[in-house]
Amino acid sequence: MKFLVIQQKRIGDVLTSTIIANNLKKEFPNAEVDYMCYANCADVLINNPNISNIIILEEKVRKNYFSLFQFIFQIRAKKYDAVIDAYSKLETNLITFFSGAKYKISYKKGYSNIFYNYNIERLKNGTKSDIGLAIINRLRLLKPLINKEITDYKPKIFLTEKEIQAAKELLEKFPLKSGVPTFMIGILGSEWYKTYPFEKMAELLDFTVATTDANLLFNYIPKQKEEALKIYNLCKPETQNRIYFELYTNDLRSFLGLLSQCDALIGNEGGAVNMAKALFIPTFSLFSPCIDKETWQIFEDEKNVSIHLKDLKPEIYEEHDDKFIKENTFKYFEEYPIEIIKEKLNAFFNKIKS
Repeated sequence: MKFLVIQQKRIGDVLTSTIIANNLKKEFPNAEVDYMCYANCADVLINNPNISNIIILEEKVRKNYFSLFQFIFQIRAKKYDAVIDAYSKLETNLITFFSGAKYKISYKKGYSNIFYNYNIERLKNGTKSDIGLAIINRLRLLKPLINKEITDYKPKIFLTEKEIQAAKELLEKFPLKSGVPTFMIGILGSEWYKTYPFEKMAELLDFTVATTDANLLFNYIPKQKEEALKIYNLCKPETQNRIYFELYTNDLRSFLGLLSQCDALIGNEGGAVNMAKALFIPTFSLFSPCIDKETWQIFEDEKNVSIHLKDLKPEIYEEHDDKFIKENTFKYFEEYPIEIIKEKLNAFFNKIKS
């Protein structure tokens, strides 16, 4: 059999949807399972033994209808038995519809019957789950193909020994203090409304160094350097001495290797947190107040802790809609006292030590 899994959008989405490919390969070990995504997310799929081919949908193809339809008929020529579209936007509606697959599977929407013959109801936001709705709803897409309980639902990243060794060699070039933990810091969110206020982030970094004497690595890309420096400059001198600002990587696979050598990731919720969890690295993440808690608060345990305003003040979410909370993001960041965050962070430090 031949399967195509489609997941566009961000790294966290693409990584999470690998559980679809993983379970298809487990159920149909002789099958070919291809995965379609954007170019900037493909690195989290590399070396996954459950994915046969990574298919890139380039931006220039998406934005030109002639090129898009050429691409669609290239997909049709591959003769997939099933297409599982976890993205379900116009471009992927068309790709699935014209694929010729017997099983065309996606989420149920008002118009989805036009494009798909299996339309799966998402569980609604607010549904309680230990593993997160982002996981559960993706597993639901497998129901037309796998008629049994699925227990393998954690995304994984696969690094080579060469990549791990390269990360170790990079770390050896910097004078990190030995005998103390090394933390990767997710200092910036992917959007302004997903980014914890700079002054408060600096205060948490001061607390981290004062409590653990840890080495801190900043996760940023070159175009974010100016903002990263602002947070660095807000930190106390003793904290700055423990930040290895120039220790960063220029590509995602190298970052994953470096992350695999850290004791934990601390910072804004987002793709880096999902990647750390997929590498089995403990995480302490700060959710933006406007991000859906039930969907992305995944795999919570004593070594994967998140801070979300809804856990502390659920009444806010009964009084206001998501749009209002997003427009007032920084006001609502203030609603979660930083002293409580420090208490939870300190408890996290104690857990990952044990």
